[in-house]
Formats: sequence, C-alpha cells, structure tokens
Amino acid sequence: MREEEVNRCQIQEWYPKFKSVSIRTLIHELPESFIEYLNDSGPFVLPVSIADDDALPNRIRKPEDEEDYEVHEGSDNEAESPPTPPSFPELEIMIKESIQSLGGAVFPKLNWSAPKDSSWISSTGNLKCSSFSEVVLLLRSSDSLIHDLCHAYDSCSDKTASRPQKFFLALRKWYASLRPEMEFRCFVCNGLLVGISQRDVTGFYPALLDKKDDIKQMIQ
Repeated sequence: MREEEVNRCQIQEWYPKFKSVSIRTLIHELPESFIEYLNDSGPFVLPVSIADDDALPNRIRKPEDEEDYEVHEGSDNEAESPPTPPSFPELEIMIKESIQSLGGAVFPKLNWSAPKDSSWISSTGNLKCSSFSEVVLLLRSSDSLIHDLCHAYDSCSDKTASRPQKFFLALRKWYASLRPEMEFRCFVCNGLLVGISQRDVTGFYPALLDKKDDIKQMIQ
C-alpha cells in the first residue's frame, strides 16, 4: 500500500465524487491548534464555548466541589490547579452552522475514522451530536482517532510522514432510522460488485441470518 492510495480513502477526497449517493456531509478543515488539543495527553478539559454550551447540560455544579481546585498563595499544590480551557470560536461557529444546516444532529469523523469507541461517553450512547461541545467530547475521548492523527501511513511501503498535512472534520447528517446491522461494506472491481461484508464486524446480529439469502442475491 502506498501513501497515495491511503490518501484517496480520506472522506474529503471521495465524498465529492459520491455525494449524490452518500449521506449529506459538510466538511471543514481543522486548525492545527485544534489538532494539538486532540493530541494532548494532559487533563481532559473541554473548550470554552462562546455560547456557554455544555455537552452535559444536566450536570449539577456544586461550588463546594470546586474548593479542592483553589490554590492559595504559597501553596505547594500549584501544579494541581486545573488547566486553562482552550477556545476555538471560529471552528465552533462553523460546526454550529453545519449542525443547523444538516437538520440539528450529526455524527462526526476525521479524514478516515469516526470516534466509535467513545460513544459510551455520549448522553445518547451513540455518535449523535447536536452541539459543538458534544462533537468535541467524542473526538477528544476517542483512542481510535489516534490512527488518523499519528499513524495514518504506518502500513505504507513508501512512508514519508506519520500524518497528513491537513486534517478535516466531516459532519454527516444524523438519521435515527439507520440500522447498524443493515450497513454493509461493498467491494467493487471494474465496475462490478464482487464482495460484501458486514460493516460492523465487532457485533453479531441474529436478524442477518434470516436475510442471508437476500444478501447473497445482491452480489450475484
């Protein structure tokens, strides 16, 4: 595999060609400062929202719980003070406008990968996002995105870099009716469908057993 072939699989490369048969998607180039934030191995701190949005709107703040973070002059615990939250106002505005344009809910992904491993931290238990903070929460919590950020070309025979020069955030319209057991990865050669596989290879869906004959007919 070569870097050129890996690059062709980035969503910003293939989506324009298949836009008419794909889920509606809006793509934004990410600033390098945001990539550094995603790569930061320090304390987990969500960015400050210009609209004071919160990814956890039902969270109850108790002032007495924050006393532990107070640092008094001359204290030996200055290193324990919470880090200053970052802010990405321009990116936040673009994401909010895209979410609104796409019907109020999206699921995010970077050049290649989606933060599927962090769905557990979402209030909905999936990748559905309706705010800037929810998008960032999923991205910042994901370990699988490290592949995109640091190891995109590890399997390339002509590897010259560990990451692409630019990163993109793809916001895809959320459809509650989509069923993971009915999503398939298709393989096409010379314009012919030659293979099909379950997209979610980590789960077993009994309903597919009843549909196996129908699925076979799709590639005949």
